[in-house]
Amino acid sequence: MSPILGGQIVALPVSEGDAVEVGDVLLELWNEDVRAQLLLVQKELEFANARVDEACSASTVANREAERIERLYDQGLVSDESADSVLGQAQAKEAACRAMRSMVGVSEANIQLRNAQLERTILRAPFAGTVAEINGEVGEVVTPSPVGVATLPAVDLVDTSCSFVTAPIDEVDAPGIRAGMKAEISLDAFPGRAFPATIRRVAPYVIDQEKQARTVDIEAEFDESSSNLLPGYSADVEVLIEVHKDVLFVPTQAILNSNRVLILTDEGLLEERIIEVGIRNWQVSEVIEGLSEAEIVVISVEREGVVAGASAIVDDESTPSS
Repeated sequence: MSPILGGQIVALPVSEGDAVEVGDVLLELWNEDVRAQLLLVQKELEFANARVDEACSASTVANREAERIERLYDQGLVSDESADSVLGQAQAKEAACRAMRSMVGVSEANIQLRNAQLERTILRAPFAGTVAEINGEVGEVVTPSPVGVATLPAVDLVDTSCSFVTAPIDEVDAPGIRAGMKAEISLDAFPGRAFPATIRRVAPYVIDQEKQARTVDIEAEFDESSSNLLPGYSADVEVLIEVHKDVLFVPTQAILNSNRVLILTDEGLLEERIIEVGIRNWQVSEVIEGLSEAEIVVISVEREGVVAGASAIVDDESTPSS
């Protein structure tokens, strides 16, 4: 699809929320001059085709006459001068026929050129999708975005057939992530729910942004598309590099520095315990050694006074047992 030119909007055949197919017209700019030029070259093509019929018909007649004169010449009934004249005329008319055919080719090329110019005044849907936003009205003038300057699109079209999330990961984690790996996507709009996904792309470069760590972008595609998944949701992506089932785990937020946790003893006191941690994610961490399933782990470690040796009771609303 050619880049659209600037100009005055004369048609907006779509509205926000409309579903469109590939090639549907989204916007049209003033193009009467191009349409007039297109009509002119179409008429020129008609004229060129008529001239081809005329010139090539004359060439056919001249060739037949030349063949007749050649037979008479072979019988000695026609002079050299007469034969040369007739043969020359036949060759000239044949050349005129070829020239007219070339003129047809020129006219056809001109039509292609004018059609291409016309297409640059029409914005068509490059893919099937839904019109999300229209930033313009009939009669307004739109111009292409200057190089390096991002401006609002005249028509914002979104593809809802394929939902995916782009997310940055730390550069140190990038070597272990490959396309095809399973992942889970969590959305703020659907708390407590994880959507199965698959990594479809890992960027082949590192992004270095000021005041941020070096990261690599990944794209995770939802395994099952849904009309409830709207473009623009905030999301987190968790790549499943390794999965352990039927293991003891604690909330990740409960683990302090140096893999320490606080447990509530039978005497009602908080006791510090060092544990060996296996695989982990943002929500939970595997416990290999240091805890038993019956022990109560403190997750409200940020509360004032929550330190080893302090007396405590179980708050059923915020401190689940593990």
